[in-house]
Amino acid sequence: MGIPFSVGKMTPRNLWPAFQQSYLNGKPTWHESDIPHLAGQVVLITGANSGLGKEAVRALLEHGAKVYMACRSRVKAEAVISELHILTGKEAIFLQLDLADLSSIKAAVEKFLRTEVKLHILYNNGGVMIPPLELVTRDGYDLTFGTNVLGHFYLTKLLLPALIAAAASTPSTGRVVNLTSAVNYVAIPDYNTFRDGPARRKMYPIDLYSQSKWAVAVFSAELARRYGDQGIISTAVNPGNLRTDLSRDASGFAYFATMIMMIWPVKRGVLGQLRAGTSSEGALWNGKYIAPWGQISHPREDVDDPQTGKELWAWLEEQVQGF
Repeated sequence: MGIPFSVGKMTPRNLWPAFQQSYLNGKPTWHESDIPHLAGQVVLITGANSGLGKEAVRALLEHGAKVYMACRSRVKAEAVISELHILTGKEAIFLQLDLADLSSIKAAVEKFLRTEVKLHILYNNGGVMIPPLELVTRDGYDLTFGTNVLGHFYLTKLLLPALIAAAASTPSTGRVVNLTSAVNYVAIPDYNTFRDGPARRKMYPIDLYSQSKWAVAVFSAELARRYGDQGIISTAVNPGNLRTDLSRDASGFAYFATMIMMIWPVKRGVLGQLRAGTSSEGALWNGKYIAPWGQISHPREDVDDPQTGKELWAWLEEQVQGF
């Protein structure tokens, strides 16, 4: 099965930024108080009932946005909606969505578009990290890749008309913020493991997670290339190694490793995605890779390679045909 992270294939050039963005990011230079007023703007956030998503919803509500919480569990989402209503005086809107089910994504978008014509900001925030290897999506994909990458790709694809409409009527909107991770630098992607099969079952869950976050960064860059001329502003944001419940399914060595790595508070980690989605400077960040606390950085070389982006996009398109 190899060893975690496939260390033998790493290069120092990739290891250094992974380490730097995990532990050496300095102090934030941008804060929630810098968010502009967002009245009239519609925002959709996946995975919004805990962690980064919940913090982002709170901050966006406080600054006047109309926020849709796209979540799988109605019970959990409605509890958060009630909690945040007490805190902010504003009420988010629940949207039923399961990123591990392509049919659920299509149904969610159809429901959203019956109410909204424009979407000003899309936060592809939801995700899973190192779930049990036997778990796959409803459509037979690796659960981590299917949720973190394919699900968000399909969601974004279906929402593009609303994003483009928002960008056309309200300059500097039409933003898509995609959450990656420092582990994308050390991923060794294998297309044979994106779906369930013998190759996938030989992988460590942490390797499956790292390649999903690599693919998020590649998708984000390719989205910027394809739709930037229509007003889309796509960024890949590494929020940092945060103390959230994302690794709730980890056990054994994986649990120990994540406990050592996850050191930063969520309130700090949310700054990068908030800055990318709302700030005036963020309007100039199409195609950029954002390091923790909202600073422009450099992705690994293949993330910005147009050929890599073209290949991944073609594979993703093929998977969602027929839905």
